Amino acid sequence: MQIRFGPAGNSESFFALGYKKTPQVPEYIERMGLNAYEYQCGRGVRISQEAAQQLGQLAAKRHIQLSIHAPYYISMSSLEEEKRQKSVDYVLQTARAAHAMGAKRIVIHTGSCGKISREQALELALDTTRKCICALDEEGLSEIQMCPETMGKLNQLGTLEEVLALCRLDERMLPCIDFGHLNARTYGGVNGRAAFASVLEQMENVLGSERMKGFHAHFSKIAYTNPGGEKMHLTFADTQYGPEFEPLAELLVQKGCTPTIICESAGTQAEDAASMKQMYLSYLDREA
Repeated sequence: MQIRFGPAGNSESFFALGYKKTPQVPEYIERMGLNAYEYQCGRGVRISQEAAQQLGQLAAKRHIQLSIHAPYYISMSSLEEEKRQKSVDYVLQTARAAHAMGAKRIVIHTGSCGKISREQALELALDTTRKCICALDEEGLSEIQMCPETMGKLNQLGTLEEVLALCRLDERMLPCIDFGHLNARTYGGVNGRAAFASVLEQMENVLGSERMKGFHAHFSKIAYTNPGGEKMHLTFADTQYGPEFEPLAELLVQKGCTPTIICESAGTQAEDAASMKQMYLSYLDREA
């Protein structure tokens, strides 16, 4: 297994270079020197089975790994049973699209705490996630890995501990560690070698070495407020907010980790993903 870098959706340069349509994405990703791409279904799973298959075939020819971001409105921790059941359906829709395009990972926002305690919200999310696992199995989609994401706003379910608790439900689940979100919800507390090492250590302690080394990740600089947490995604050109990728790149090399790292920068996600790849390769050369 190899480490992979790619963007979430299309950078501004995708369109500036004259590309217009989804089937052109793999050519663009390869042109940018990348090998991963996260297809965005944040506002709903609208890609047809045929279009998903076409994208998957074109990506496979260029050795690009695909993943999908599930709809943002999934709420596994809702107090309303109907909303939780709809969330199971949305996960299933995303998994069908992933299967069609040969993607193995779907990234999921698990919901918010609302007016209930974090403990109650997590219990509801655990129950909904179990139903999602059963739904995937019943439809023959057990190869799809659900990746619950760490979140940036304080009222959202998605601390590192909460995500790891969800991933303990099934060996197939992988955490989506969004380092920008973790940094935002701790007001700059997850930015640097010690903090990154702690995240990797907690993953390994809870999920084991194999899942720690192959985790899914989002990385971007994110502005935040205190209180509240995440405010907006930035680009790597920003110098006020973190996190910085270099300390993580060094740790990934030293620990032999091979995650998929998706960049969610605001408009420069492919360029910033390429920057991360170069940082990683520079540390890899030093260790050789």
